Amino acid sequence: MRIVFAGTPEFALPCLDAVLASGEEVVAVYTQPDRPAGRGRALCASPVKQRALAAGVAVEQPENFRSVASRQRLADYRPELMIVVAYGLILSPKVLAIPRLGCWNVHASLLPRWRGAAPIQRAIAAGDAQTGVCLMQMEQGLDTGPVLLRRSLPIAGDETGGSLHDKLAALGAELVAEGLRRLAAGTLPAPEAQSQEGVEYAHKLDKREALLDLEQPARELERRVRAFTPWPVAELVLAGERLRVHAAQALAADSHHLPGEIVHAGRDGIDVATGAGLLRLTRVQRDGGRPLAAHEYLNARSDLRRR
Repeated sequence: MRIVFAGTPEFALPCLDAVLASGEEVVAVYTQPDRPAGRGRALCASPVKQRALAAGVAVEQPENFRSVASRQRLADYRPELMIVVAYGLILSPKVLAIPRLGCWNVHASLLPRWRGAAPIQRAIAAGDAQTGVCLMQMEQGLDTGPVLLRRSLPIAGDETGGSLHDKLAALGAELVAEGLRRLAAGTLPAPEAQSQEGVEYAHKLDKREALLDLEQPARELERRVRAFTPWPVAELVLAGERLRVHAAQALAADSHHLPGEIVHAGRDGIDVATGAGLLRLTRVQRDGGRPLAAHEYLNARSDLRRR
């Protein structure tokens, strides 16, 4: 079977590897154009492009598919199936109609919950008990297509955006491999239409969301810290200094202090009053510095150690 794969970030790599190992013919890999990165702002190839080139697969990087020429280029590969994983482009009906079997998409949520760009982080921030991956038959709407296969997993109490990203990327690869096996064997189930109830949209992460509102309960703030690790990383202002918060723990202790006040600072962390409970900061980062355990940070803040 002639397959075109479309993806861009690291999340797509396990799925690409699964397709390459499937025994099917990967005729091309589509990915986003090279973008400036790093301090020197030099053009950098996407992780998917680098993996495809290493595997000797043709790489295409159109800005979009608006032109007839770009769509014809895709059609010239004569794909029977297109597998899309975090590609970064919305595909029009004209593009979706090119492969004989249409386009599959790997989405990191249990649809219809968390359609959109940031389902991993939104699930953690919302306090969801579980999440998963869906293999979906693509249609014009945003993550609205019928689901072919799905797998779920629990969200651990210490889960971060980074750790859940890695788990779901691996789970997605397993789902793609299963889908291809069952398609070849003729045992792939009929697509199941998504429910119209329980729809949530996982809006793209914005760095402006990183600043923690200490009027909120500590439990919610802890979830946001975990969700925003490793990006965009939560921030707060502590005793006049803006800090990035890489790890924190919600404490149920009662406090008569105003939100933002430091209740305790010691080797176990820095306890900050919130709208409900205390938020214990355990790993922080100063501007221009590296992440530090809270007690290391306190070595440079003698004014806080006395609290």
